[in-house]
Amino acid sequence: MTKLELEDIQGYIIRGYAHMMYSRFVYIKITNRKAAKKWLAKSWASMTTAVHVHDKSKISSTHLNIAFTHNGLGALGMYEENLNAFSREFRQGMITPHRTRLLGDSGNSDPIMWNWGNENIKTQNPEITDQEDKTIHLCLMIFGNDKGSVDDIEKDKIVCLDYYKELESQFEENGLKELFFIDGVTQPENKEHFGFRDGISQPIIEGSGRVGSKDDVVKAGEFLFGYQNEFGVYPDTPLVVKDQGNLNFLASDAGGSGLKDIGRNGSFLVMRQLEQDVNGFWTFMNEKTKHPDGTINVEESLKLGAKIVGRWQSGAPITLFPDKDPGVISDINDFGYSKFDPDGLKCPFGSHLRRSNPRDSVDDHGVKESLKLSKQHRIIRRARLYGQVFEGSPTNKNPKGEVGLLFACFNADISRQFEFLQYTWGKLPKVKELYNDPDPIIGVKENPEPGEKQNFTIQDCPVNRTISDLPRFITVKGGGYFFFPSISTLRYLATI
Repeated sequence: MTKLELEDIQGYIIRGYAHMMYSRFVYIKITNRKAAKKWLAKSWASMTTAVHVHDKSKISSTHLNIAFTHNGLGALGMYEENLNAFSREFRQGMITPHRTRLLGDSGNSDPIMWNWGNENIKTQNPEITDQEDKTIHLCLMIFGNDKGSVDDIEKDKIVCLDYYKELESQFEENGLKELFFIDGVTQPENKEHFGFRDGISQPIIEGSGRVGSKDDVVKAGEFLFGYQNEFGVYPDTPLVVKDQGNLNFLASDAGGSGLKDIGRNGSFLVMRQLEQDVNGFWTFMNEKTKHPDGTINVEESLKLGAKIVGRWQSGAPITLFPDKDPGVISDINDFGYSKFDPDGLKCPFGSHLRRSNPRDSVDDHGVKESLKLSKQHRIIRRARLYGQVFEGSPTNKNPKGEVGLLFACFNADISRQFEFLQYTWGKLPKVKELYNDPDPIIGVKENPEPGEKQNFTIQDCPVNRTISDLPRFITVKGGGYFFFPSISTLRYLATI
């Protein structure tokens, strides 16, 4: 049985901090390499680890974690040879032309339109003059279980600002410059802005100490470097190719190369800021299910929304509750589609959750092979809401200002995990018995090609029902790939 080195792993990947209701994600540029490394040499001790605290009274009221971009590691002074030891996806970033097509970032989601994460595009565009270099080097993640001082009530900035202000007051002397921040909050009952309970289905990392269904237990190497993955091998990890810094802080490569491992107990962190069109979502549901006289059929609108998402608003899976939301907040996750819904008559094949985690029902594969394939493409999903605390519904669909999700996920292989889910299981319109059905949440094009259909098919008897002309409900406003290092690697980075 794998045993994780929890004291060396930053906590956000294992624990999720569900009890930390408020958060601030601060995106920072390194302005003084020497000062930043001096700061890092001290601040690593403040990072929250994955060690489980059994006595709840001893849990800190604030948590802190950190992640670096490829440019950020370079800004610290990492040799080019060692920077090149990281995966191609991390080195290239999220906004190459190839990756933009892969992820479906077009129209208003085109990186040129983003609020952040598109610095390379902006600085290389001759039409944009006097562009300040806002290259992101690191993200500091601050979490708190109370609001702390609120600096602007009118803008609903509800974060743990006391702790952040203490950190921020030392940025300049430590060679750090805040570029911007995103405040995150967890809503009551952990519902996202469309109104659905979120974050229920998560893989359990083998050796993490968490318990659950064996079908949810995934090899540690799918999420952490230095451990075997679902293929029975060690994931490609960044190694020290050219000696640099105090190598005594790093473990040797578990794969047997003899080189020191920068990645061990670390992971890749994918971030995407996703604006949610709550009004568009529920207006579409209402229109497709309205009564003959044109009035809103709330019950049928809620049901169509649940079919599209894959769970009811309460979190209850429609696979087990196909006719009506039981109404009680639910975290039920121990079920398989092959056993309970092989024909998609309860949870449609094209629903967002069934596509992103098909469990024991992948295409035409059997149960055992499906579970194996599903585990090879899992991600650990983390998300925080931004904007107004708002729970959408057929009759409550107009939040004040922009609302959305700061999506984040952990994976050891960005291409095989996050990008595969986004493109192969999300964007492609052909899956199972479907031919014109992209994922209704993450796969729909804002501007489809002439004659291109974007449908949502509901399996039914005697014939299927087709919900046509799906609009896009999500707009990407920013994003990036980050390296989420271990505590040991943080100590090492301070010495390079």
